[in-house]
Parts: sequence; C-alpha cells; structure tokens
Amino acid sequence: QVQLVESGGGSVQAGGSLRLSCGVFGYSYTLEMYCMAWFRQAPGKEREGVATISTAGSTNYGDSVKGRFAISKDNVKNTLLLQMNSLKPEDTAMYYCAARPGRCVLQDSAFGYWGQGTQVTVSS
Repeated sequence: QVQLVESGGGSVQAGGSLRLSCGVFGYSYTLEMYCMAWFRQAPGKEREGVATISTAGSTNYGDSVKGRFAISKDNVKNTLLLQMNSLKPEDTAMYYCAARPGRCVLQDSAFGYWGQGTQVTVSS
C-alpha cells in the first residue's frame, strides 16, 4: 500500500518561493515504478493538475505554472518535490501529492493514491 505525506506548505508573499515535499512510504520502488504528480485545489474550484514526473524522469506541467514550478524526485530518499517560484495569489490552494502505476497523465481521476494535502497561501 503506497502512502504519501506532504509537507512544506505555508504562507508567502507574491513573488516568493516555497518547496513542497512528499514522502513516499509503503513500497520501496514507488518512484521508479509509478507516475508521480502534484495537484491543487482552491476553495470553490475543481482540482487542477500542476505537474507530473514519469518513471524515467520526464516532466509535464499545467499551463498556469509552466516556467515557475519544477517537479523532481529523489529515488534514494523516496521523496517527491515541487519547487515553486514567482508565486502568485492565484497559486493559493491545497496541494496534493498523487501516484499511479504506469503512464503519466495530468488527470486527477487517473490517480489512485493521494496524500492529505498541504496548504499554500500567497498574499498580494
């Protein structure tokens, strides 16, 4: 059973940076066998795909974060990361780590494993 635990959220002013982490537990080879992703959901809005990283390390980003966010993973530490730069108030949301075996898609319905989320608040 794959378990995901996010951390690193907080409050920051617009233009600032945050780095989110997702600890992966329960299966030692998750990052090597699973597509990993970050999603976010703001109050009153649908969940939005932020970024994915494939088993081979290929990345894909949602249009709203391209050029500002970077997804990466550390297979040794079993950790997924999301570096967020040039943050905007519209980036305010709960951020979730997710995993699925096989091919990467930036669609939340395709992911079966989810963390509890970490809140990111960006003030203007």
